[in-house]
Amino acid sequence: MNTLPIIDIAPLYQNDPTARQAVAKQIDAACRHWGFYYIKGHPIAASRIAALKAIAENFFARPAEEKLRIDITQSAHHRGYGAIATEQLDPSRPSDLKETFDMGFHMDAEHPDVLAEKPLRGPNRHPDMPGWEALLQQHYEDMHQLSLTLLRAMAEALGIEEDFFDQRFAQPISVFRMIHYPPRQTASSADQQGAGAHTDYGCVTLLYQDNAGGLQVQSLNGEWIDAPPIEGTYVVNIGDMMARWSNDRYKSTPHRVISPLGVDRYSMPFFAEPHPDTEISCLPNCSGTDNPAKYPPVSCSAYMLSRFADTYAYRREEAKA
Repeated sequence: MNTLPIIDIAPLYQNDPTARQAVAKQIDAACRHWGFYYIKGHPIAASRIAALKAIAENFFARPAEEKLRIDITQSAHHRGYGAIATEQLDPSRPSDLKETFDMGFHMDAEHPDVLAEKPLRGPNRHPDMPGWEALLQQHYEDMHQLSLTLLRAMAEALGIEEDFFDQRFAQPISVFRMIHYPPRQTASSADQQGAGAHTDYGCVTLLYQDNAGGLQVQSLNGEWIDAPPIEGTYVVNIGDMMARWSNDRYKSTPHRVISPLGVDRYSMPFFAEPHPDTEISCLPNCSGTDNPAKYPPVSCSAYMLSRFADTYAYRREEAKA
């Protein structure tokens, strides 16, 4: 079968252990076989998505000099606006044909972790647009709660404590991102894609995509298949950190975005990532004598910083400094 599964997660919000377990089993199977699946029955309202898409279109349509007031390359903690070609997800191809806005868990400049210059900690950097900050802050919190709901189901499937991930996702370094992909004909070369083939860094990604299409997922046999937009759903995928945690029981699957012809594409991923001091080491039920742990323990922040350096030229320069 070359179509990603669609899982109704509404039972995860109900007090029926049998129904919850059935959903957990579906998620477990999807994470093992695909590393990708769709969810429906989630609590994020269509009106919220419409408001976010409208404000994103407004922001990305603004002059470059206005957007660059919150230039991500001038941010010590990776927040703000990323211009076209700031990212290069596939090192064998030109930099990506997309522009972005990133926000994370907000910490005031006077917070002890910020004063101590802990990596990826700091205040968000928002454009000066009415209603923007309140809308995005509420959505960040709602997406955090949705990701925890999925992580609890995964904990059940993995046979670990239900609140294992809750404990480790307090004050997370999760990122909410808005992305604008210009039409393909604006590319600098035929090889420039919207987003080159890559795996995600973190634990779980929850993606809203508009109707333009373009997302492709690599199946286990290496074939690229479309993951088309389905009204009312999120696309969920496993990231490299969760693959490490689960000793590759759960797949971190390569995917890419082919920029559509003649239309702009907007997407909004939420990258769920734990507290930066969390140790990522093999989970109790994911190794054995015939399946030893494949990866050495690593802190969340150390792993994320190493991956940022692979993707962003400005982070590589900072690392050398």
